[in-house]
Amino acid sequence: MTSRSLLAVSILSLLPALAPAATPDASPRLSWETGARLRYEQVDDDLFANSANATTLRVRGAVRWQVTAALESFAEAEAVGALGDHYNSSANRRTGYPSITDPQGIELNQAWLRWHRGTTAAVLGRQRIVLDNQRWIGNSGWRQNEQTFDALSLQASPVKDVVLRYSAVTRVHRVNGDNAVDPLARQRNLDAHLFNGTWTHGPHRLTGYGYLIDDQDVPAASTATWGARYALAPVNGSRPWGIAGEFARQRDYAGNPGHFTHSYALIEAVVAMHGLTFKTGAEHLGGNGRHALQTPLATLHAFNGWADRFTTTPPAGLEDRYASLGGQFDKSRARGALEWQAAWHDYRSDAGNLHYGREFDASLAVPLSPTLKSLLKVAAYDADAFSRGTRKVWLQLEWAPRPIAR
Repeated sequence: MTSRSLLAVSILSLLPALAPAATPDASPRLSWETGARLRYEQVDDDLFANSANATTLRVRGAVRWQVTAALESFAEAEAVGALGDHYNSSANRRTGYPSITDPQGIELNQAWLRWHRGTTAAVLGRQRIVLDNQRWIGNSGWRQNEQTFDALSLQASPVKDVVLRYSAVTRVHRVNGDNAVDPLARQRNLDAHLFNGTWTHGPHRLTGYGYLIDDQDVPAASTATWGARYALAPVNGSRPWGIAGEFARQRDYAGNPGHFTHSYALIEAVVAMHGLTFKTGAEHLGGNGRHALQTPLATLHAFNGWADRFTTTPPAGLEDRYASLGGQFDKSRARGALEWQAAWHDYRSDAGNLHYGREFDASLAVPLSPTLKSLLKVAAYDADAFSRGTRKVWLQLEWAPRPIAR
């Protein structure tokens, strides 16, 4: 770990102790928030002679100020340090190793003002934007450096069960960090308009969306996506099954020099009973052999396998057929139940009848205290007609204490 990153980690961890003490009769206006995540990640990629090994520590410190009953401000700093550099972080020029996108650095992660009245709210500044299941817009929270957006976001609930959201985004700060070798991997200047409306009633959830993204740095990445999603969640004690379906169309937009239209489709079934949850489904990302549907602002690690072979959709598109089983055990533990999951994926092309490969993923999360959780996670991708065989292992400790009011 560099001395600069180590100093930042130390300072951020001391922020709560530096806050002034509150008087006994004062209502809390300031709250301090901290958190830390220590992770070891190993990647074996058949393209490389060397395995990548990264031990990284992320520390965050934030202050939240309730200015008035209707106005709130928030600022959050983030520091990531590493022990050793036997991996390609996208910023350390270690290109002889497989990629682990957790670069060292110090950043302002979030800084925003929020106004709200009743069911209406507005947020201005650098912020986290998470929409629906994060398939299109998310914060990529799995990586040590989070994806955030410079934006104005509006939210309103004009009638019961309906929530409308809109964000005007001018910049996305990507997980590669401010020190990435490729400037386009650090951030992108956007003229993006994100529309999202959701109706929720009991276990039913219906969402419609339109994401108009004008990428002013890479015009070929500018797209307009319109779609809808319906999900019916299982109901404990009465209906153990649920379903989800989604369809969208993506086309060229703004200054994109290409001319294309691609479709997205998802069908998923879930059964939850006896403490187990089983899911199976198929996801379609259209492609024609030259160009394919893309989701660059999504939380990509959560989809199409944890080995991250399909964070960019291949030109021939992607058909992901998957199944997973998960659950909890030892629920009587005072520190919380253990959670486990196993998943299988079979990947094929949309065009050209290619079998890309298959993947197996598994994880086990063990709470060590109410604020400390450990995680073991593995992924193994067996390549056929796309990319190369990849195996990943993660060991993680995450500390997430409650905010401290002052």
